Amino acid sequence: MPTATRSAPVRQRIIEAVLHLIRRDGVAAVTNRLIAEEAGVSLGSVTYHFATQHELLREALLHFARDESRRFTALSEEYTGADTTGGEVLTGRGGDGAAPACGDIATFALYVEAGRDERLRPAAAEAFTAYDRLAARILAGLGVPDPEPHAAAAVALVMGLHLRRLATGSPEEALVDAVLLLARGAAVPAGECGAALGGPAAALPGP
Repeated sequence: MPTATRSAPVRQRIIEAVLHLIRRDGVAAVTNRLIAEEAGVSLGSVTYHFATQHELLREALLHFARDESRRFTALSEEYTGADTTGGEVLTGRGGDGAAPACGDIATFALYVEAGRDERLRPAAAEAFTAYDRLAARILAGLGVPDPEPHAAAAVALVMGLHLRRLATGSPEEALVDAVLLLARGAAVPAGECGAALGGPAAALPGP
């Protein structure tokens, strides 16, 4: 583990170790002993900071939500309104090209676990609320009127494409293109949607 990580508070190191193990081996493979080894702490430290695995998973999910919210807020504040960069901002890709947490395989594993364990669902709901709020802000910057109703669809599209990318190894460029397609369609009146998207409806004669 990097020195910078080892210098972090024990609780933070444990959470990061959990996320690393989920990313590498899945939720089912996470044990307190493996967590202790990965974090470089004693087994007793794990159980001292987190009494149950449910608490560990909940904190890991909240960690994602907080980091994601901070990242998306920073990206939206840096957004200049240029159409060519709007998709990159909405998919969480900054100038450094780093993938956002929502595109991390550990995120999907935690959300699937929330589907199995209802005690994790409030934490998952908090994460999605942050996604929706920030997506609405960025869609507004892309010129989408009344963006709130479209935010959940934008989040679903981004996460679905991230999942497809992880499962198939498809190029990340498809993420940005698809998000811009959605934003452009949402930014124009319904009757003009086909023309704005450049789809088949653009070639159809009027009534």
